[in-house]
Parts: sequence; C-alpha cells; structure tokens
Amino acid sequence: MEWFTDLLVNVFFAAAILVGAVWLSGFVGSQLRALGKQYEELDETLFGFLASIARYTILIFATIFVLARFGVQTTSLVALVGAAGLAIGLALQGTLSNLAAGVMLLGFRPFKIGDYITAAGESGTVNSIRLFTVELVTPDNVQVTIPNGDIWASSITNYSVYDTRRAEWVFGVSYDSDLKKAEKILHELIEADDRSHMEPAPFVKVTNLGDSSVDFTVRVWCDRSDHWNFKCDMTRAVKDAFDKGGIDIPYPTVTQIQVSN
Repeated sequence: MEWFTDLLVNVFFAAAILVGAVWLSGFVGSQLRALGKQYEELDETLFGFLASIARYTILIFATIFVLARFGVQTTSLVALVGAAGLAIGLALQGTLSNLAAGVMLLGFRPFKIGDYITAAGESGTVNSIRLFTVELVTPDNVQVTIPNGDIWASSITNYSVYDTRRAEWVFGVSYDSDLKKAEKILHELIEADDRSHMEPAPFVKVTNLGDSSVDFTVRVWCDRSDHWNFKCDMTRAVKDAFDKGGIDIPYPTVTQIQVSN
C-alpha cells in the first residue's frame, strides 16, 4: 500500500508539473508574440521564433523534473542531451550560422520587405525574410535566395531607406565649346524639370580636364522613386540641348602618324 500511495503521489505531482508547464509555455509564448505585435518596428517572425524556443525549453525542463520525480537519474540524461546537442550543432554548423544571422537580421532590421538592396553580391527587392534565407526579386523578375550567413557577413546597401537620393552625371564637352553656355544649359534643364530639388542646391561644376573633353559633374537631389527615370531623362535632354545649342560632345580619337624612311 505504501508503494502504491507513493506512486499515486508521484503521478499527481507529475501531472501537475506537466499541466503547469504546458500552461506556462503557452503563456510565455503568447506574451512574446504579443510583444512583437505591440511594436511595429520589431519583426513578428523573430518573436514567433523566440516563443517556440521558450515553449520547448520549458517543456524539456518539465520532462526532466517529471523523470526525477519517479527516481530516474537525470544527471546522465542531461549530459546525454547536451552531448547530442553538441553533435547536432557541429553537424549543422552552417545551418545554425544562418539561423543566428537570421535572428540578427530580424532583430536589427537593416532592411525590410519591399526594400531594394544589394547584399552578398546580389541586388533586388526583398520579397521575404526567413530564419535561414532571404529571398530577393531582381528587376527582371528572377528569384534569388541567399543564405542569411552570407548576407550578415557582407556589406548591405539599402536604396529604400531615405525618401530622397542624389542623381549624378558627368557630361563632357569639347575644348572649343563655350563653357559658360554649357553650364547655363545644364542649369536651365535642371530648373525646368519638376523632379529636381532646389534644396540642397544643384551642383554643376567643371571637375576634370580630360584627354579629349572638359568634364562637367552634375549632382541633383530628387525623390527616391524618381531617381532612375530622372537620370535617364536628363541624359537624353542634355544631349538634345547641347546639339541645339552648338555644344559639341567629343568622342575619343586616335591620330596615326606615318613616318617614311
């Protein structure tokens, strides 16, 4: 009877521990997920991952307590679990590094879904951010999947963070051209385009005396969404305006001298 009574007590405490662990793991998980939804600047995926880790950690410790309640030597069990975890960690070293990098990306958020970035030698719009990989869509609609470890180990260029960008051109004119007239044409084209920002002031200066041309560097701020079309349209407009204004755009030439004996 004493043995049976001890068994019932152990079963009762084991059931209480398991029920309490299930409730606690669910509560902690829901609180972590709620925390992710509370702050928009934090990624919900990260908190879902942390909630899963917290849940399984609590359940594992509860299982160890239940086994200890029935007299099972858990010291060796814990050592076995630790050794197994170490072996799995070594075998999945690359995968775990991607997982750690994914947590860092989700936590520090150097980019978000919809941003156009360059990372690990690839450029595209971020389509998804997972714990192991990031998916980009290139401008020609090709899917590129990059391991998070490669992204975290490289420099990340995010073109979508700021609302404005600076467009830059270099226009070469011949040495015989009227530089003041060329500069005036460039200023007029900038001021005539509604996409040009006058603050900060546009930059139009001669910056180089090349082998066959005098080079103007032009820098103008614009909205981020206008940047690419603005650069292309301005390049075409400058060519047309220079032709109309008699400003020559030179091209490299080679003069061959024949020497006779």
